[in-house]
Amino acid sequence: MTEIEKLEKIKINAESHRLLLQLMDENPELKKIILNSETINDVTRPIKKWATDILNSHPVAMKYYLNGVKGNGRKDFEKLTWQDFAAIRILDYIDNAGKEYKDLNLHGDISVSNPFKLTWLAFHYGKGGAKSYFFHDMIHLFRQFSGKETRELPTTEKLQEWMDRHPSGLDPEIIRLREENRDRIIGIIINKIDEGKIKSRKYHFKEGMSREQKYYQCREWWNDKVFHLRFAVRDPDMLNEMLEYSIDPDTMKILYDARDQGIPFFVNPYYLSLLNVRVPSSMVGADLALRDYVIYSRHLVKEFGHIIAWEKEDVVKPGEPNAAGWLLPNKYNIHRRYPEVAILIPDTMGRACGGLCSSCQRMFDFQSGYLNFDLDKLKPRKKWKDKQEELLQYFENDSQLRDILITGGDALMASDQSLKNLLDGIYNMAVRKKEANKKRPEGKKHAEIIKVRLGTRLPVYLPMRIDNKFKKVLAEFKEKAVKVGIKQFVIQTHFESAMEITPMTKKAINTLIEAGWMVTNQTVFTAASSRRGHTNKLRKALNELGVLSYYTFSVKGYMENYHSFATNSRALQEQTEEKIAGKIPPQYYDIIAKLPSKPKELKNQIAKIKEECNIPFLATDRNVLNLPGVGKSLTFRTIGITRYGRRILEFNHDPTRNHSPIIHKMGKVIIIESKAIRKYLEQLKEMGEDISEYQDLYGYSIGETEERMSLYEYPEYDFNVTKEMTNLEIPDIV
Repeated sequence: MTEIEKLEKIKINAESHRLLLQLMDENPELKKIILNSETINDVTRPIKKWATDILNSHPVAMKYYLNGVKGNGRKDFEKLTWQDFAAIRILDYIDNAGKEYKDLNLHGDISVSNPFKLTWLAFHYGKGGAKSYFFHDMIHLFRQFSGKETRELPTTEKLQEWMDRHPSGLDPEIIRLREENRDRIIGIIINKIDEGKIKSRKYHFKEGMSREQKYYQCREWWNDKVFHLRFAVRDPDMLNEMLEYSIDPDTMKILYDARDQGIPFFVNPYYLSLLNVRVPSSMVGADLALRDYVIYSRHLVKEFGHIIAWEKEDVVKPGEPNAAGWLLPNKYNIHRRYPEVAILIPDTMGRACGGLCSSCQRMFDFQSGYLNFDLDKLKPRKKWKDKQEELLQYFENDSQLRDILITGGDALMASDQSLKNLLDGIYNMAVRKKEANKKRPEGKKHAEIIKVRLGTRLPVYLPMRIDNKFKKVLAEFKEKAVKVGIKQFVIQTHFESAMEITPMTKKAINTLIEAGWMVTNQTVFTAASSRRGHTNKLRKALNELGVLSYYTFSVKGYMENYHSFATNSRALQEQTEEKIAGKIPPQYYDIIAKLPSKPKELKNQIAKIKEECNIPFLATDRNVLNLPGVGKSLTFRTIGITRYGRRILEFNHDPTRNHSPIIHKMGKVIIIESKAIRKYLEQLKEMGEDISEYQDLYGYSIGETEERMSLYEYPEYDFNVTKEMTNLEIPDIV
């Protein structure tokens, strides 16, 4: 029995039936078609003609539809009308009707899309199993198709109003509240030390110290990163106590279950001080994006132990190419998707983090125990130095690698000496690679190292780690690396909210910039951070520090990240309706492209461009999803929908950047979203949002990846790099 045959036997519930009748009442033509249809073919033929007639009156839209997910690029995409979007989706639904897909949200169970058959079964027999979320989506589809729902882009005033809803951690009232939080947490730590519940050789009080003296001693320790790592919360009860027992019993039950499942807790006192306990009415929900990184969800707890890698190329078998076709030294230390760049994960403290983010893309590594918070065990061993050299040889001998991204974990969790040793190793490797090129003829030369990046969330989690000693390490490396042709030096941060920007953060960012490194940010577009105006406020706040936005990522993963997931339609809506406020005029592109060459002038340059263009921030990031295949993209079509209202998306690879040649052999990238749009809107409502402000969300069903800003392109060489790709093995069948 096929999946659709199974659905034919499942009755719909009363709510679904009510919405079905609403769909029919609003669309007499659709009702007439379904009423007079004896078979599903009798339904789809007239609906297909109906949608085709609409597109025939708009040749650009018809051509776009016929080209499939490849589309015709952003120029034609931006010519599509709101009705075109609906007509194309209806035709895509019909073209893909009856197809079955392995649904990794359901551990590989089969999901099927046949929306018009489900509607026909529901109308004639009250069966098909379609849930209310499915019918909500269909109602809005036909409102869009009929012209009853149109898209109204928000005004500049509305965009500013949305931004103003979200405070910054630099607002005076927020600073004052967090000082109260800090003092409360310090008081608890003093009690734990006095009671002997926390013992430390380094952090203890001298005999006879008064309570006030102990407080000021802790205030000194507060500026020490090691203090925050030593006193990080690793238990639900301690977390609740630190938050003044403000966590509700239902959530505590989830946290106890998380502990029993083996999910580690690691929240340091500094980051805990950013979470509100006493909340003024004007700031209710202001810290939701932060809380969702600390408080685990029921879905994460349920899935832990069954989580699989979202990015297929993270799964590496010895001697075999990964999903992108790259041969790697081992399964842990180097990750690679693209020809030009690879990630290096050291076997040091850099494999740890300053905290565990609930939606971490490497949760499957925590699940296996490879990543952990046993910090003593992560200190570098003598053998790491030899292993480091072996790994750097991979970059040295590769024909295309020119960009090395050191991350983990978190690159800045490593000690200054460990990072210095690694950066020195990169410098020596870059020198050898450059020297070897002198012996190669023109056209056969390898790419030389021109970009070094450090991936970190410590400006958010542990800003006190970024001190003058670390600044010296960065500055000294850059001074000598520039002389051997390395041109771009980037600290890649991960701020989620303007509420994560504090006076200590501001100081840390200034230190990084003073070292001569450019700072860019990647935001994960979680449900909480996807609220209207939230990401715009973050872009603006970061620009004021001299930080440029790099990517806004849709949440990766399957059901483990159900709570955090914001639908891709919302990422498109944010891209189209909100980020547009920071659109940079084309005549400034050449100026923008030169920004990385003078990081110390970035802050002033950003302010100057903003003023001249009269925009609140520079929209230098791209909204994308990291595909489970290869690469990043937001080029997709909505080709189906499950009976639960979860959309089925077909993605194409980002055509604006270079990929492994394996993409020419890869099949379609199909993603079934874990959450229906209606469910996402209900979640926003629980956060206090007015969901009428998201009215046209259902209509965003087609995406095109934005162009990459020129400032993120690699500098050109004064020679031609060979087209030969090394460390690559493309199997006959992918």
